[in-house]
Amino acid sequence: MMTSAVGGRGDAGSAIGERALVDLSAITRPVGRLVATAQNGLEVLRYGGLETGSVPSPFQIIESVPMYRLRRYFPPDTRPGAKPAGPPVLMVHPMMMSADMWDVTRQDGAVGILHRAGVDPWVIDFGSPDKVEGGMQRNLADHVVALSEAVDTVKAVTGRDVHLAGYSQGGMFAYQSAAYRRSKDLASIIAFGSPVDTLAALPMNLPASLAPVAADFMADHVFNRIDIPGWMARTGFQMLDPIKTAQSRLEFLRQLHDREALLPREQQRRFLASEGWIAWSGPAISELLKQFVAHNRMMTGGFSVHGDLVTLSDIDCPVLAVIGEVDDIGQPASVRGIKRAAPKADVYEFLIRAGHFGLVVGSKASSQTWPTVAQWVRWLDGGGQMPEGVTPMPLRPAEPSESGVSLTSRLAHGATAATEMAFSFARSAAGALVSANRSARTLAVETARTLPRLARLGQVNDHTRISLGRIMSEQARDAPQGEALLFDGRVHTYEAVDRRINNVVRGLIDVGVRQGARVGLLMETRPSALVAIAALSRLGAVAVLMPPDSDLAEAARLGAVTEIITDPGSLEAARTLSMRVLVLGGGESRDLHLPEDADVVDMEKIDPDRVDLPGWYRPNPGLARDVAFVAFSTISGELVARQITNYRWALSAFGTASAANLSRNDTVYCLTPLHHQSGLLVSLGGAVVAGARIALSRELRPDRFLQEIRQYGVTVVSYTWAMLREVIDDPAFSLTGSHPVRVFIGSGMPVGLWKRVVEIFEPATVVEFFATTDGQAVLANVAGAKRGSKGRPLPGGGEIALAAYDPEDNLILEDDRGFVRRAETNEVGVLLAHPRGPVDPLASVKRGVFAPADTWVSTEYLFRRDEDGDYWLVDNRAAVIHTARGPVFAATVNDAVGQLGAVDMALTYAVPAGSETLAVTALALRPGGSVPSADLSEALADLPVGVAPDIVHVVNEMTLTATYRPLAGPLQAEGIPKASRNAWYLDADTHRYKRLTTAVRSEIAGNR
Repeated sequence: MMTSAVGGRGDAGSAIGERALVDLSAITRPVGRLVATAQNGLEVLRYGGLETGSVPSPFQIIESVPMYRLRRYFPPDTRPGAKPAGPPVLMVHPMMMSADMWDVTRQDGAVGILHRAGVDPWVIDFGSPDKVEGGMQRNLADHVVALSEAVDTVKAVTGRDVHLAGYSQGGMFAYQSAAYRRSKDLASIIAFGSPVDTLAALPMNLPASLAPVAADFMADHVFNRIDIPGWMARTGFQMLDPIKTAQSRLEFLRQLHDREALLPREQQRRFLASEGWIAWSGPAISELLKQFVAHNRMMTGGFSVHGDLVTLSDIDCPVLAVIGEVDDIGQPASVRGIKRAAPKADVYEFLIRAGHFGLVVGSKASSQTWPTVAQWVRWLDGGGQMPEGVTPMPLRPAEPSESGVSLTSRLAHGATAATEMAFSFARSAAGALVSANRSARTLAVETARTLPRLARLGQVNDHTRISLGRIMSEQARDAPQGEALLFDGRVHTYEAVDRRINNVVRGLIDVGVRQGARVGLLMETRPSALVAIAALSRLGAVAVLMPPDSDLAEAARLGAVTEIITDPGSLEAARTLSMRVLVLGGGESRDLHLPEDADVVDMEKIDPDRVDLPGWYRPNPGLARDVAFVAFSTISGELVARQITNYRWALSAFGTASAANLSRNDTVYCLTPLHHQSGLLVSLGGAVVAGARIALSRELRPDRFLQEIRQYGVTVVSYTWAMLREVIDDPAFSLTGSHPVRVFIGSGMPVGLWKRVVEIFEPATVVEFFATTDGQAVLANVAGAKRGSKGRPLPGGGEIALAAYDPEDNLILEDDRGFVRRAETNEVGVLLAHPRGPVDPLASVKRGVFAPADTWVSTEYLFRRDEDGDYWLVDNRAAVIHTARGPVFAATVNDAVGQLGAVDMALTYAVPAGSETLAVTALALRPGGSVPSADLSEALADLPVGVAPDIVHVVNEMTLTATYRPLAGPLQAEGIPKASRNAWYLDADTHRYKRLTTAVRSEIAGNR
């Protein structure tokens, strides 16, 4: 009883005690949680975070210079018998982040994991620029050169090639430095979320069409005045993904009471929240925006590193691009640009489901990224297999769209579906709006760029001051540090070029050249030639552009030359003329080795600072009506001088810039000699008025063509006639990977060559120009859809018309009232131009043409206009071949046979045969090409105007002028082509082409 009673009371007391404990814990647990939250919160407030007790990985400072410090983590034991260090990996941080990012935690950080895997980790530390003297004046080139020097040091210390690894902009530095040093001493490049094709996918899906304009504005008007402090860099990074930032902060606050749960990620949180961010210098930001966003020069090439021009196409070491599936900063499409930008490199990719920072720091980085990197290094070092998940990067990714990170990836990566969906919907709606208005926006951008040019051109009258020298001055004033001239791998700013022009002007004044003087120019295409032309323009003198392959004495006589400017390479040719020779260029230290009695002045020995400018000198005095240049052409074997006024130059320059849509984003490759009208008026003129970069080449060399267009980042290539045939027919020519060229501009390209050029350089197009020497008529085939067409009148140019023409009697036809009749559609007509400005004294002027007392200039060129309003060159009026069957128009025949796939170039010319004249067409075929007679007959069966040639034959080569125009003279001298399997005659009975035999040839020669 007693026991029972006591036991009963014990059970009841136990239950009551348990309830009391439960009640007590319900009270104490929240209190304890609150106390822990307060304690941890106070520690965070006082010290910036929780004390984790973690110790940084050991490192040794191997090199310390003002620009950087070079750390070697886990320095190896140098005692005899110690294990040697593994392959070195040099890691590069972006400018806004601390170099400590590679060692956020010793256990899970990059340097710790790589060291345990047998890799020798090195880190370049650029420091905090706001705490280093001169740090806030650093630019991108300083970082690239510094990294290259650090590679040299690592190589010297370890004796091994270096693996260069960079995160985000650090990866961009790695690419740029590798290109700068042409992959010397590099084992590989490893880049984590590093954009290359910046315009392929911008952060937050910003529209690529607006990025260049915005980047240029920010570079020129914002970051040339301010820098970015560390707190602003941190805030900007966090605002790129505000939802994730807010989620991270909320999660931290929710777990603030649980110290053990927070400690594993505390170092990473502190790094991102405060400790990991450093200042960013304004010049570096400005250069980043201008070179790699506005101009996208990691893709196109031609970015400047302390004056040297660099291209990623020079990289030939292996590349591993680590790509984040949900990286909205280094988006996959942008990162994968390295495959196209570096065609000589073996490029691989490793795809990881992570955001931008998660690629290098965090759980996925420690479990996936760094073990893969270590295995990649061992594989290339010959000690392992290719890492799992690493695959060759495709040239064209299989995804249907890579405009940005996909919606599904964002939804899966977000914390809440509703928030993420709302965010993505808003962005998708904006994208739809952008897409719907893309055409309108493109039109608006092009109009905004084009209208000011055309408006300025429309305001030009006889008394307007406009000239090449004046435009160069304006560009130097508006963009003094803008890149103006590229040559021999170096870049020259507008300010430097303008200073050189002014110095040459002083030299010309010192030797007695005055305004209005006619000065011959015999120079190769060099910077000194461009400067000399601009200096004569600024002085108000006339530059007489003398072709080196012509009769120089005759050119000097026709141009009324009083003295001649030349370069050292052309000095001997210039000295054959009985006049004073002024030598410019070639370097100040060269010795000309001249006899004492030589009438030669070395312009480079004149000190411009000692020249007093006379009272009469006013820079850029040229009026639109003034003659600025004299150019030469050959007509029927005779050298003819053509006067080019400032207005004529301006019309072509502004028209070219508008038709080819040139801008400061372009680099124009001036292959055309400057003494040729196309080089002066189209290439140089268009580039100067657009503010584009001008890339000069020493000569057309097929082996350097691809190298230079990538090194210079060429977007526009100029040409004349069959110039590009020399490139693409060269046996060594091979275009692999991408290229930066978007358009070819010039005149006279044969139809067959045109077809091949657009096929090889797809998606580039051809803009073909036609212009009379006096500039009264200018046409441009802007669309490029109709190969061979000269297009339509250039916007801003003068009025043109086609006068009906009778080729049999060589007469312009009139109507019933006595006025000239306008040619109908596809009817041959003489191209007339309504004159604007001065008229060339040699021009054929006609009055009372379409109305009483009106004035027109006859170009003496024959054209036809098709149903769409496009103009097609037919022939020169004096060159029409009159055969017994009717007139043969050379250009029409050449265009027709040029459509045959095997034909590269065609030339139609007249050959006397007894009492008659034969029309003969010579064909130059592409390598390995052949022409069946059936195809030839079909191509010439239905010519739009004129009749087919009497004989067609294949030639091994054609004689070309210095401007790559085929010459008929040498072929005409050979007479009627010899009988062969590659020669055909037009059978009069069947109107088909048949094999030319010896018997038939003899019959034709005897007029049958």
